Amino acid sequence: MSIGPFFVFIPVIKRLRNAEVLEQNAYLNTFRSAIRLAKHAGHVLVASGLLLVIVGHWSWSTSWMVTTIVILVGSLLFLARAFSPKIRKFQEPGQDKERIIRLLNRAVWIYLALLLIMLAFMVMKPTLW
Repeated sequence: MSIGPFFVFIPVIKRLRNAEVLEQNAYLNTFRSAIRLAKHAGHVLVASGLLLVIVGHWSWSTSWMVTTIVILVGSLLFLARAFSPKIRKFQEPGQDKERIIRLLNRAVWIYLALLLIMLAFMVMKPTLW
């Protein structure tokens, strides 16, 4: 639930380019809702991860754990800055909507990459140091 909605954004962004005002608002509301869902799913992900570390046999100092936490914090900071401000700007009069759409598209791909890298560390648990 934390990653999936962002894959939906790829076709939504393409449709946003040629959408009328009412359609644009619907697409932007979809963005807002999916971001809200991803935030709350992220809370569940962090809580379950904390429980697994407390109950399990992993140490907080393992390389994959430290790297995952660093990427998690980075992705949270990125999420806070990457989408909501751009969506607000999109609805302001006189904005270059094509530029904002490009920025949203780039943000989706960067965020997906961050989440997939983090997921890979949690699944593969590589030893880096």
